[in-house]
Amino acid sequence: MQIQLEQIEKKYNREWIFRGLSFTFSPEKKYAITGPNGSGKSTLLQTIAGSTALSEGTVNWLSNNTVIAPENHYQHLGICTPSLSLIEEMTAVEFLAFHESFKSFMPGITPNHILEIIELISAANKQIRYFSSGMKQRIKLAQAIFSDVPVLFLDEPCTNLDDTGYILYQSLIQNYAAGKLVIVSSNDKAEYHFCEEVIDIKKYK
Repeated sequence: MQIQLEQIEKKYNREWIFRGLSFTFSPEKKYAITGPNGSGKSTLLQTIAGSTALSEGTVNWLSNNTVIAPENHYQHLGICTPSLSLIEEMTAVEFLAFHESFKSFMPGITPNHILEIIELISAANKQIRYFSSGMKQRIKLAQAIFSDVPVLFLDEPCTNLDDTGYILYQSLIQNYAAGKLVIVSSNDKAEYHFCEEVIDIKKYK
């Protein structure tokens, strides 16, 4: 999967969030988007994903040189953001099974297997509303990283994680994201140290 940005721009009211950004994200490579808090990192990620409309420019997703219709981008994308809502009335295993019903997990991966990997198997049948914020973040990461898709977007992926959670995050990236195009939006180098290229959003103001 390749993603091409062609002179994309985003404006809220009278303020430009970013302007004149052209860039190509290559298959299986790892990228970071950095910048001060409130600079528009998350907005840029959302516009690339297609969940936020651009003011100007074009985002093209290509698979084998064929352009994918914007309404189908989600089929190729796993995403974890602080704003992502979980269905808190479901148990952990129910939520993962529900997610799998519309977006398959990687071959050989089951909801119970995921819960073992993210060290929540003891809470498999516990409703998510009773989870701590760190436990919820592990579920958010899991549904994104284990989805059988070529693109992974991570917005501040270690939000609410403790030191053990950071170690788990690094393990998940190393073991399950190797073949994906990954874009991380973050100011925390521990969240994106593995990225091969960094985009500083301040350069596009």
